[in-house]
Amino acid sequence: MKAVRYTLLTVAMLVSGCASSSGTDANSSQQVSWWNPLSYHWSAALPWNWFGSSLTATEQGVGGINGSTTMTEAAIKEGLKGKYDLRQGMRGHNGQVVSFWQAMDDGKVMLVIYGQTQVDRIEVLDSRIASADGSKIGDAFSAKFDKAFNNCVLASGLDTRDVECRAPNSQHLRYVYSGTWHGPEGLMPSDDTLKSWTLSKIVWQR
Repeated sequence: MKAVRYTLLTVAMLVSGCASSSGTDANSSQQVSWWNPLSYHWSAALPWNWFGSSLTATEQGVGGINGSTTMTEAAIKEGLKGKYDLRQGMRGHNGQVVSFWQAMDDGKVMLVIYGQTQVDRIEVLDSRIASADGSKIGDAFSAKFDKAFNNCVLASGLDTRDVECRAPNSQHLRYVYSGTWHGPEGLMPSDDTLKSWTLSKIVWQR
């Protein structure tokens, strides 16, 4: 009889223990947060989303800035994807007041945007911005042109010692080249001299 009572007591304890363990496991499973790969936003892990996309100078403009962009800080910052600090300025030129925005990075001017109510001209000095044909600041004149004739003119404005060339097959892009020139002002440097000059500005003109 004692053996039967002992057996019944043991069985009761085992059943109780199993129920307790089962309850603990059920409670634990409710606290576990399972990772579902189908619900993960895999686009965030793609390499091309690790960095912001770069700006490009095209026939339409630079980045998101074009001839319809208003000369306001908000519009220009949006067009440049918030990549630069902006500084507004004005200066006189040929008896006219010229308004502009400078896009700054680490205290250096990277772009200058001109216009009155809307953008008329963009000057790119940032070597990280390429044109549609791949040209970048620092490229040699000889990488794009064989000669200045029918391609280039003397630059105007603040760059009178430079040479401005129309980008091949473009209506709106100009390349400004700078270099050493000991000839008289107002005279186009020779093609041999220009070969060593480098691209100092990419200009978009409306």
